[in-house]
Amino acid sequence: MAEQIRGLRRLGLAGRAAMAFELSDNLRQIVVDGIRHRHPAWDETRVRHETFRLVYGDRLYTEVFGRSRTCDE
Repeated sequence: MAEQIRGLRRLGLAGRAAMAFELSDNLRQIVVDGIRHRHPAWDETRVRHETFRLVYGDRLYTEVFGRSRTCDE
């Protein structure tokens, strides 16, 4: 644990920020891949909408897109 902390400190602020952004991008790709695996017939727009709904929640999805959609629609 102490070595991990020293390693993170050596990265500096910019390195830690870059690592955080990369982890976020990787997680979002995992979410997209999971949606595509469960719903192979969905087009890219529907996959993007579902990704948004899963990441930001039904309430914000409804505010942005007008109504909440479930995975079964």
